[in-house]
Amino acid sequence: MQFLMSGSQTIHYKTVGLDGKRPVIVFINSLGTDFRIWEQVMAELGDSYAYVLHDKRGHGLSDTGNTPYSIDDYVDDIEALLAHLSVRRAIIWGLSIGGLIAQRLCDRRSDLVSALVLSNTAHKIGTPAMWNDRIAKVEQDGLFAMVDGVMERWFTPAFRSPDNAAYLGAKNMLARQDARGYAGSCAAIRDADYTQVVAAFDVPTLCVAGDGDGSTPPELVATLSSLIPGSRLEIIEGCGHIPCVEQPCAYAAAVHTFLKSLPEL
Repeated sequence: MQFLMSGSQTIHYKTVGLDGKRPVIVFINSLGTDFRIWEQVMAELGDSYAYVLHDKRGHGLSDTGNTPYSIDDYVDDIEALLAHLSVRRAIIWGLSIGGLIAQRLCDRRSDLVSALVLSNTAHKIGTPAMWNDRIAKVEQDGLFAMVDGVMERWFTPAFRSPDNAAYLGAKNMLARQDARGYAGSCAAIRDADYTQVVAAFDVPTLCVAGDGDGSTPPELVATLSSLIPGSRLEIIEGCGHIPCVEQPCAYAAAVHTFLKSLPEL
């Protein structure tokens, strides 16, 4: 296991194939997950890329620390991690809140970004009232009480089968996350709005949606894509909010096709 101090926070991370010879993909996880969600995607992409993964604050084996968080807190951690690894430029691939973090990283440090993959995300997600309500429920009842409702937004009905081990594993992952860290992340999403920021992006960008996503529907992801000059939009069929778990083969193939079309990579 690999750990890094980012300020006073311990961040759990992992690198694969980081030899300086291949394009680097930095994965940024969704709310309520840890970096194991990318395992099948990495297996599909193979050794064409090197990979940097980490558990954001309040998730996995990383510290929870002081909450609530801001998106800038997460960006600070990624900057510290990339500096520690001497990664000067990378493909930034963010899922859900990870997409918000990727947008803010590109806004603050575009020099670090060779390309963006903004997956199942938006320039602004939900409303303050919605997030405040979710925070209150987590603080009152914990995460376990919310799991089934979240699964309905994360995955299509076909995937939510009681005999689907991958689905049951995803439920376990969410239920075992730190409730305080989860609530702190909800606050970061609540306060993030990059509507005015993304129009200035000048890096190759792919926006990815799942056709059955109940958290960030395709129409919302399409709006994000329309705000970013020159961005492309890809919709994964038969897929909800977590394509790296539900449709890893199609997901990896779509992003790989995009990245291979970029002569600078």
